[in-house]
Amino acid sequence: MNDPTNGLNGSDRRFNALVIELAIRLFAIGALIYWTFIIVLPFAAIILWSVVLAVALYPIFRVVAEILGGRPITAAVLMTIAGLVLIIGPVTWMAVGAIDPIKAVMAGIETGDIAVPPPPASIKDWPFVGEQLYSFWLLASTNLRSAFTQVLPQLKPAGEFLLEMAKSAGAGTLKFLVSVLLMGFILAAAPQMLAGARALSRRIDPSSGEKFVDLAGATINAVSRGVMGLSLLQAVVGGAGMYLADVPGASLLTIAILVLGIIQIGPLLVVAPVIFWAWTTLATGPALALTVCMLSVNYVDNVLKPFIFAHGLSTPIPVIFVGVIGGVLAHGIAGLFAGPVVLAVVWELTKAWIADDLKLVNETAAEPDFNVETSPALSSAQGVKNL
Repeated sequence: MNDPTNGLNGSDRRFNALVIELAIRLFAIGALIYWTFIIVLPFAAIILWSVVLAVALYPIFRVVAEILGGRPITAAVLMTIAGLVLIIGPVTWMAVGAIDPIKAVMAGIETGDIAVPPPPASIKDWPFVGEQLYSFWLLASTNLRSAFTQVLPQLKPAGEFLLEMAKSAGAGTLKFLVSVLLMGFILAAAPQMLAGARALSRRIDPSSGEKFVDLAGATINAVSRGVMGLSLLQAVVGGAGMYLADVPGASLLTIAILVLGIIQIGPLLVVAPVIFWAWTTLATGPALALTVCMLSVNYVDNVLKPFIFAHGLSTPIPVIFVGVIGGVLAHGIAGLFAGPVVLAVVWELTKAWIADDLKLVNETAAEPDFNVETSPALSSAQGVKNL
């Protein structure tokens, strides 16, 4: 048989060999990247949140390390322990507080302790739903368990949704705890990891890579402190006040304050009803104390947040809102914190990248062209001279 390479000269054979070698290398690198992605994907949220925590807490870590006499490992261990304690306590309190009201309602239905008053006769005159609503309400007032059994099939989708949310909350809490542990390792090796990130950024973009790394760190700090930090502060202050005042459903209301703060709606939807409840239920002294506490929560939202957004945090509110919703849908409770940070970093890096390209285009357009062959004015003058 004829060798297909017989008609090729030496340079062509070398070129074909280089092409084959390059194809094999690209295939091997692509396979490694693909399998690495598959292996790391289940831990993506944990790694992401641990990096966010490490970047946000790095200034505190440096101060603690200096106080301990330049011992970064000891400082990282202390910060990890403090983070676990601060997470486990409030999360356990909120989880128990969220489950207890549901258990109380179910127990009341079983024992018949929950009493439903009879319906007003005027409900019968309501259009479309009056008769059905009156009949169901009347049944609930006489036999709540039977009424609950009737609506159980309709409540099944809502129950499945709540069950999935509970599972997501449990998995999210576990991921968060693991991310705090991983944060300790990242803080202990922070200088080396930062040097590696800068070196990788220079390999990707020699001119602007390090600038983008600094911008990503500044954005994480701004969002974690201006959005997450203040929202957590509001939830802690409001939750402590409601717990001391024995407000019904204090843990659920604390979660509501946290979520409303992160999605930038504000805690007023919780603050106003709690203050109204205080002045209609408590004595003057406790009601005044709870009012001051809840007004301070609202003060943070009305004064400190606008100040933070005006000094260093330029990410638009819709970007943060979309990050919250998308993060929760993709990663559950953990995405509530990670989503806004990731989207804010992507937004700021994209904006900086576009600004750099526009600046380069403007600088190129502003340079004068004195080439005789391409400049219309000089070409005309040369033509006149030749004539």
